[in-house]
Parts: sequence; C-alpha cells; structure tokens
Amino acid sequence: MIGRLVLAALVAGMAAGFIYGGVQHVQTTPLILAAEVYETAEPAAHDHAAATTDPAAPADAAVTPAPAHEHEEEEWAPADGWPRTLSTTVSSMITGAGFALLLAGISLLTGLPITPNNGLIWGICGFLAATVAPGAGLAPELPGMPAADLVLRQVWWVATIIASGIGIFLIATRRELIWLAAAVILIALPHIIGAPQPVAHETAVPAGLAASFAANTIAASAVLWCLIGLFLGLALEKFGKDAYAT
Repeated sequence: MIGRLVLAALVAGMAAGFIYGGVQHVQTTPLILAAEVYETAEPAAHDHAAATTDPAAPADAAVTPAPAHEHEEEEWAPADGWPRTLSTTVSSMITGAGFALLLAGISLLTGLPITPNNGLIWGICGFLAATVAPGAGLAPELPGMPAADLVLRQVWWVATIIASGIGIFLIATRRELIWLAAAVILIALPHIIGAPQPVAHETAVPAGLAASFAANTIAASAVLWCLIGLFLGLALEKFGKDAYAT
C-alpha cells in the first residue's frame, strides 16, 4: 500500500510540476533573462589593458601594467531556447514530485487522508508554509542581486518551513488555547530571529524587475501547490487510499 501511495504522489507531483514548468516559461523565465543582462554586463569604462601610473612620477617613468582580472569559471547553464525550457520543465517536475511526496508522507504520519474534497486545502497549507512564510524574510532573487551566505539562508529557509508547517498543523487540528498560542509562536519565531541579509544591497537589477519577479514567482508557486493538492487528492483516491489502513 505504501508503494501505491508513493506512486500516486509521484504521478500527481510530476503532473503538477509539468504545468508549473509551463507557467514558469511564460511568467518568470523572461524576467530571469532580462536580469542576466545586468549580471553579465561589463562596466563601460572597463579596460583590461589599463595601466597604473603614479601621478607624482616623472612623465618618462616606467609604466606598471595593471594586474589582469581573474574571472571566475562560469557554472554550467542550459542554452537559451528549448534546452532551457526543457531543463526548467524537468526541474519543475522533480520539484513537484518531491513536494507531493512530502505532503503524502505528512498525511500518512498524521493519519489525515488527502482526498479530492480537501486536496486544495492541503495545497494551500503547503504554499503558506513553503513559500509565503520563508518568502516574507527571503524574497525570490534574480541573478545579479545581492544575497547573504548560502548556507545561512538554507538553514533559515528549512527551519522556517518546518516551524510554519507545524504551526499550521496545530491551528488546523487543535482548538486548545495553549496549542494555538504555540502555533503562533512557532510561525512568528523565525521572523523574530530574522532572515540572513546581505552586507550590501547595491545591485544593477532595476527594482521594478525584481519586484515583478518576486510577485510572479510567488504566484507560480501558488499554482504549483494548489495543483499538487488537487492532483494528489485525486491520485490517492484512485491508487493509495488503502495505505491509511496499514
């Protein structure tokens, strides 16, 4: 029965991720491409052959060449066009499958079935815990935007999702005041501590472009989570409902 539950989650998540990949291709990929122009642009006055001289030195003094720039090796990225679209779609399907497995696992552990009737609610709760809560401290970032240390951001992001998820679960399943108070504290605690922030906030990426990307990314994530909830409820109804009896 567990195998059927996993199969249902994989089918539902990959289907949702496929649609999500299409939404990304229309909504967010053009904004990423626009931001990459600012990320890779060289300063107009940049000159690799520039030389440094001492203003106080005689005119015929020897000229000292400026040290050459050391360019970091660029990470691999798919080419623009269909390779990028394919890569984004495959990544979206894997992401959707992972999130669907996570929801199915939580459902199984708590004994609360995901059905066609409540699947959308499960999806909305996942969206609130995994996108809205961490996004309040770490907004989606475009290439070229300043960011804090990656490990610190990942730790805060994961901790925020866990705390928010537990808080939402308590609000949904408990009515005692002490549990509701604990839920509020759990949801608020990561934001009281504060998300890691970059040392400097200067960037060449226009503020309007960054704001548009953040809004479109959150909207696309809402579509993904709602589809995962709906598809997972339907898939579990067909393939995995007996898993809750084990």
